[in-house]
Amino acid sequence: MTTFILVPGGWQGGWAFERVAELLESHGHNAQPLTLAGLGDKPAPTANLSSHIIETIRAIKACHDEVVLVGHSYGGMVVTGAADAESSTVRALVYSDAYVPETGDSVWSLTSPRFRDSFISGAATDGLNCVPPPNLDPRCRPHPIGAFLQAIELSGRWRTIPRKIFVGAHGWDGSPFLDLYQRLSVDKDWRTFAFDCGHNIPRLRPEAFVEILLAHT
Repeated sequence: MTTFILVPGGWQGGWAFERVAELLESHGHNAQPLTLAGLGDKPAPTANLSSHIIETIRAIKACHDEVVLVGHSYGGMVVTGAADAESSTVRALVYSDAYVPETGDSVWSLTSPRFRDSFISGAATDGLNCVPPPNLDPRCRPHPIGAFLQAIELSGRWRTIPRKIFVGAHGWDGSPFLDLYQRLSVDKDWRTFAFDCGHNIPRLRPEAFVEILLAHT
């Protein structure tokens, strides 16, 4: 049995992995979709990348099975930091159209000007929370802006995890992940897959995404 810890992208809670979790559990595994601080019913404007990583580390430490970390979009920052701290416990890392940082990187430094503009306008009201872009799921919540701005500090231990997978979404305009996908696709330490769909792979292609999780982690 494997425990899949599922870390959603910006503005989203664990509900974004609802169908993925159902499918994993139907195959006899444990699935833990996380709703990070500030992304649920309680605001947490002082939450940041470090605190989100700590939440994920706690989830890892509470597991008694082998762990696979799955991060979507912003969640890639979080699972990288958690895996770096708990590299001996994590069996595989899966990035769903997600940021894959080096030490010193932040979402702000890795993303495109389009998304930086969105962060600035989204945080204009209070400077602490970035409101969701229009037309997202109504369950989305303002994202603590510090989580997008804070740089990550890594030892590099996360690179020793034997299975690292990147799943790209190539069916939407303005993706900041296309160059990353191309780079990882020729890296012998990675396996890459791609779907012709919008950014939110876990919600748009849950069945195919779970097939990758089950077959390659």
